[in-house]
Amino acid sequence: MEDLIALGEKYVMNTYKRLPKVFVKGSGAYIWDSEGNKYLDFVSGIAVNSLGHCPPEVTEAIKEQAEKLIHCSNLYWIEPQIKLAQKLVEESCCDKACFCNSGTEANEAAIKLARKWGQGRYEIITMEKSFHGRTLGSLTATGQEKYQKAFRPLPAGFKYVPFNDLEALEKALTPQTCAVMLECIQGEGGVNVPEPGYLQGVEKICRENNLLLIVDEVQTGLGRTGKPFAYQNFGISPDIITLAKALGGGVPIGAMLAKEEVAQAFEPGDHAATFGGNPLATQAALAAVSVLFDEEFLKEVTVKGEYLKGKLTELQKDFPQITKVKGIGLMVGCELSMDAASIVEYCLQQQVLINAVGGKILRFVPPLIVTEEEIDHVIEVLRQALLVRGTAD
Repeated sequence: MEDLIALGEKYVMNTYKRLPKVFVKGSGAYIWDSEGNKYLDFVSGIAVNSLGHCPPEVTEAIKEQAEKLIHCSNLYWIEPQIKLAQKLVEESCCDKACFCNSGTEANEAAIKLARKWGQGRYEIITMEKSFHGRTLGSLTATGQEKYQKAFRPLPAGFKYVPFNDLEALEKALTPQTCAVMLECIQGEGGVNVPEPGYLQGVEKICRENNLLLIVDEVQTGLGRTGKPFAYQNFGISPDIITLAKALGGGVPIGAMLAKEEVAQAFEPGDHAATFGGNPLATQAALAAVSVLFDEEFLKEVTVKGEYLKGKLTELQKDFPQITKVKGIGLMVGCELSMDAASIVEYCLQQQVLINAVGGKILRFVPPLIVTEEEIDHVIEVLRQALLVRGTAD
């Protein structure tokens, strides 16, 4: 393993702070390193592997499609792309789909569509502690200075207001505002859940001021919260939805959905991606969403999410270092009074993968196929981690 890591350090650009593991195989909720050690994975490739590693439905779809047609370009109609667009539209409040390769690309598309629709209005209000990607437009939409400071000057036209603050949102509006962009649950910002009525209030402000409501569902969408899309937990109807992560079952693919009257703003040449919605990726995604949108499957996600939060809440009684348990479905945050990195490190040593966001928050985004027994194991390892590392600063 050390030789592989050394080779990576020599040839791979340093854009991630990588942990010293090389993973080579995965199945279900488990992943194996290059030395044969087995880990229980509650990171899921950062909320990508919602069906677990190498789900058979997806791997079979990839094999079959790879033998027929891998790529042909968007100069022509693509059968699995059409069927995937239909599936996503029928499960959502939107009417049209546009495909790309990642979440940040989907958000770039949403920004462009909102500005084109705005007919001269160009300002987009986003939330503090939000995360929308690392390309220049989506980075500017991201309400976190730490990601932006090295890349100034940033594009004009973005304002940031606190999440859960309707008054601040109203005060930020100008005649140039065309849209409000947010995550229903902030992921990278700390698994921040909206207060009751907040998202409905945001939608009301948008409707009263002729603004688009853009919902970034890259991390929250496709079953993660126990609904096909997280916005469906809150009774709102966004104008634009962005998707990626779980969409391809592990294969890179992103999508932007929009209502008809908004989608009409785009014309040929306004936005495109060579690989966006290619046959292989969309066939994999079709296989993934056929499971992720299943009603009984989604009910189980809700049940398991409540089980995980319940177990963390029980743990909180024994460990005052846990200050808050939050989340919806199987997108759960455990806020600590200490730095979370040492807990992540200890769990890694015990062959359990979790990660930290916002410095002091453990984020749990396990595969949606996770069992209660696997949750119990993670809780026990976390208990030991808090006993051993719980006094660390």
